[in-house]
Amino acid sequence: MTLLNTTKAAKPTSDTKSDALLTASKLTKTVQVGEQTLSIIKDVDIYVNAGEFVVIMGKSGSGKSTLLGLLAALDYPDSGSVELAGQTLSSLDEDALAVIRQRDMGFVFQSFHLLPTLTVAENIAFPLDIARRPNKERVTELIDAVDLGHRRDSLPNQLSGGEQQRTAVARALVSHPKIVFADEPTGNLDEQNANQVMQLLLDLRQQVGSALVVVTHDPALAEMADRVITMHDGRVVS
Repeated sequence: MTLLNTTKAAKPTSDTKSDALLTASKLTKTVQVGEQTLSIIKDVDIYVNAGEFVVIMGKSGSGKSTLLGLLAALDYPDSGSVELAGQTLSSLDEDALAVIRQRDMGFVFQSFHLLPTLTVAENIAFPLDIARRPNKERVTELIDAVDLGHRRDSLPNQLSGGEQQRTAVARALVSHPKIVFADEPTGNLDEQNANQVMQLLLDLRQQVGSALVVVTHDPALAEMADRVITMHDGRVVS
């Protein structure tokens, strides 16, 4: 498996939003808890450039995972907008969003979210199968890249946590997405596996050219990012 050094990668794009792939403007999100309305995201503006690695940090309850869900169009904001490659996501219906998620986005989650009845190869191939674009060569290429050739026909419950997350990383990148969203991708892993998975994600992201947006508590990941966004009480503070 090819791994990067644990050093900050060279920035692939500028520090301005003139090259923005993803732009969020004036995002707000509230939730109802009993009779109380809680503001989770408060008037947030954010951008991610093409090919950029952005980390979102903040204490638990700061709104960072909620923000990631809004950026990835997994949830709708109460107000504001999210644009990906010039297309406003928050105005689309679920069918149109499903097409964009399949074509332009990849996802890596803390709890892996592998399909339990599918093998490693089938889990990696799943986004391509859903989009009716099977590509056995691409799947094999990624299985080799994540060093899981010996696990190709194994089910998720036969894998270690690190192997499951490496499978999830390969699945996220199989369709050459424009942007990959990762929510605490190393949170359920020990230090050795966490480092290996994050280095692998960065390595493959550079090969594919995808932007990468990661929510994390890990300051070591922040050191590797092109840019760090810090959240506090639902707002971007730096």
